Amino acid sequence: MNKPALESRLVLRVADSLYVEAMVLADEARAYFDQPGSAERDTLPPLLRVSFSCESLKITTRLMHIVAWLLTRRAIDAGEIPPGAVRDHARRLGRADDSDPVTYGALPEAARMLIEASRELYRRVQRLDVEADDPQSAASPARGLLNRLERAF
Repeated sequence: MNKPALESRLVLRVADSLYVEAMVLADEARAYFDQPGSAERDTLPPLLRVSFSCESLKITTRLMHIVAWLLTRRAIDAGEIPPGAVRDHARRLGRADDSDPVTYGALPEAARMLIEASRELYRRVQRLDVEADDPQSAASPARGLLNRLERAF
């Protein structure tokens, strides 16, 4: 098996796994903000209620940027989009605003957990996005190990 085919399959498997994770997190966020989060929001002071709603939108934005980026990767791997398209600004991972630390600390624990989970997933996909633009700038330990294994065998 040649190296580009192996890398392509690995990237596709990682993208598939991240896609499932993003969709599960999106479902968890929707379930929280529809029911228990709504009740928790109603107990907050007015300004914090607005911030709570903004944070739910930030989570959704992060997740939708992630899903869009992953679907673009799938389209590239399927040959529907040319490989060079990953460098096109319109196909890059969208920008996601972070939370204000003071507001974040005042939010209910469940909301903070969802915010943190969406941030962490976004950071992981962001590393892949940087690597897609310049593979040498984001050399991963896993890729280094794969390269050493290929050289050994």
